[in-house]
Amino acid sequence: MIRSKRDLEVILSKLKSFEKPSLTLEQYPTPSHIAAEWAWNMALKGEVAGKVIVDAGCGPGIIGLGLLLLGARKVIFIDKDQEIIPICQQNYEKIREEYEIGAAEFVAHDFSLFDGEVDIVVQNPPFGTKQEHADKRFLEKAFAVAPIVYSMHKWSTQKFVEAVCKDHDFKITDLWRYEFPIKAVFKFHEKPVQVIDVGLWRMERL
Repeated sequence: MIRSKRDLEVILSKLKSFEKPSLTLEQYPTPSHIAAEWAWNMALKGEVAGKVIVDAGCGPGIIGLGLLLLGARKVIFIDKDQEIIPICQQNYEKIREEYEIGAAEFVAHDFSLFDGEVDIVVQNPPFGTKQEHADKRFLEKAFAVAPIVYSMHKWSTQKFVEAVCKDHDFKITDLWRYEFPIKAVFKFHEKPVQVIDVGLWRMERL
């Protein structure tokens, strides 16, 4: 039983992360304190228990696993990186040994190929700095498969998120702002930790 947001953060902090992060895919792990607060806020809104959720571009699965720990019925973990999906599965099995959690499905292909319908999509997509419009493609697909979408983007792209949202008949209902620490993993990183200003948008179909 998860009794607090802090409990959830501690569990998530022990999960495996990227072993060889890809620069092209902009693979930066979501910090456990942000993932825990994200999942916790969804639970407070009644959007976790019994729900079927897609964790798009899931990486090691920290957000989806947080949702399973808070009572999601099923999480579909999708990532086109063939190497990260086994790590995501290991994280799921590790948690399942200690906690009674819902079902999981692991899909190793591009989110754009997903053709199901779910209650909610959660995603921390590439920020679109290495692959232009990668963030836009994630948003458009999420809007097509779920009535509620939680998506993380650079704070500076606020107008872009608002425009895509409006184009697809979605409205922004909530917005949280975070300092997202990125540890130096690539050669061009000059600082041990770089902080990115990000937002987490909650969007709902009109």
